[in-house]
Amino acid sequence: MNNAKLDQAEQDLLDEFESGNFTTTLTEKRKSEIQTSAEDTFKKDKRINIRLSGHDLSAIQRRALEEGIPYQTLVASVLHKYVSGTLQDITANKLNKRTR
Repeated sequence: MNNAKLDQAEQDLLDEFESGNFTTTLTEKRKSEIQTSAEDTFKKDKRINIRLSGHDLSAIQRRALEEGIPYQTLVASVLHKYVSGTLQDITANKLNKRTR
């Protein structure tokens, strides 16, 4: 495993899993709900074309490489976060803190 920092509960789960003693209390109904939700979230049924500057595309590709994901997945994730209202502009937050 990598050198991730785990809290005690996470370490206990990992130990149980690795020893083969892990059991779940997840019901089939809940498992089905989670699976359906995940499939709906990542369903890609529309295609778009977009023009970007070469500089922006290179920056997106570099950022995706740092995250270990394809750049198109990164772009789709950013757009999803924006439309769902969960995208946060950390630079705006930093500027607001400075002006207070």
